[in-house]
Amino acid sequence: MVGNPGIKACDLVLACGRGILVLLACFALVPVTIPQVSTDPKTGHTEAPPPTAFAGDSACAQCHRKESEFYALTPHARDSAPASAKTIIGKFTTGHNELHPSNPNLVLSMISAPDGFYQSAVNLKDPQSRLAERFDIVIGSGRHGQSYLYWSEDLLYELPASYWTWNNQWVISPGFPAGEVHFDRAIVPRCLECHASYFTSLPPPSNHYAKESLVLGINCERCHRPGALHVARERSATPPPRGSHDEAIVNPAHLAQDRQLDLCALCHAGAVEPTRPPLTFVAGDNVHDYLAIQPASPDTPPDVHGNQVGALELSKCFSSGKMTCSTCHNVHEKQENADSFSRHCMGCHEMRACGRYSVLGVAIRTKCVECHMPLEESAKITSDSGGGTLHALLRAHQIKIYPDATERVERSLQDAAPKTVR
Repeated sequence: MVGNPGIKACDLVLACGRGILVLLACFALVPVTIPQVSTDPKTGHTEAPPPTAFAGDSACAQCHRKESEFYALTPHARDSAPASAKTIIGKFTTGHNELHPSNPNLVLSMISAPDGFYQSAVNLKDPQSRLAERFDIVIGSGRHGQSYLYWSEDLLYELPASYWTWNNQWVISPGFPAGEVHFDRAIVPRCLECHASYFTSLPPPSNHYAKESLVLGINCERCHRPGALHVARERSATPPPRGSHDEAIVNPAHLAQDRQLDLCALCHAGAVEPTRPPLTFVAGDNVHDYLAIQPASPDTPPDVHGNQVGALELSKCFSSGKMTCSTCHNVHEKQENADSFSRHCMGCHEMRACGRYSVLGVAIRTKCVECHMPLEESAKITSDSGGGTLHALLRAHQIKIYPDATERVERSLQDAAPKTVR
């Protein structure tokens, strides 16, 4: 086992609270001439917006209360959070809190203690080898699963056990070596760029951060640009006209199709190498100026860190019109289930045009996604647990005909059909 001795427990709830208070205090004193971003007219943004450029979600909620209330329940808003009994979905009860990697001598236990929650690993051949680190940050809303991070002073690491929702069990965190338990996987800025709203990186090493700067969850300003200037102007005695450039905010729905897709592609175009510092991309930018995104390949298995936007772009549905991610996804509302998405398909397609309509009839009305964007086994999000390899089940984003999926749906509908006694 590899670990980091001498770890000090931290109270991330207080740390995040201080970070939010700092942002709000800065906003209260900000003049109208707030610096938004440093911009090179030829190459775009080269520095992240300063903390003073942000208003914070509470300021947004004062005028956008309903949207804020709904958004707070979404997977994006809950994509990271301080670890607590409320935010950790994994179980700590006896019989459900142990994980056995392929190495029979290693045992990883999830422990609930008065001062927090811990992952503890021990080599049964050497009981003195026990290592334990505290759950400090939850990554993932829990729709598919969660991974967990811990602080060692100001260094951020991933814990070796994750929790998968589709099989309701603890697993070795994907990508960790088989038969080993490691506590030394560093969380680099590119990880936080997609799982948090703000942070200050202090390399070296690459996982060194100002803890009090970390703002968890994906907040309003990640998609609408930093909003302190917008809020200050709206509160002024003579606010700019609605729709004015001086509103200093971006409504992604008003961006060109490419720029809308770029906003999603920042985190949904794969685990690619950044070409600019983290947090420099803002809504309206060309994401290819910031990430070395490669074209998606047809028939590539789905992946949490795969090129979902690229897969969508390979679809006939995309090439036939002005489709964007928001054609089907409303990020201000809770995620729909697969059957509910079919109503979006019906906006362009007649149910009777489906090749299976003549056989299955109206039963196909809610099965568009199950047939044309099925759940598939990921080739990369796998876990070495219990002596076998587990594959995560993820939704394909290339919309097309999947014969195996169509057969599965057809069988399930026929099995569910009422039987007639003759």
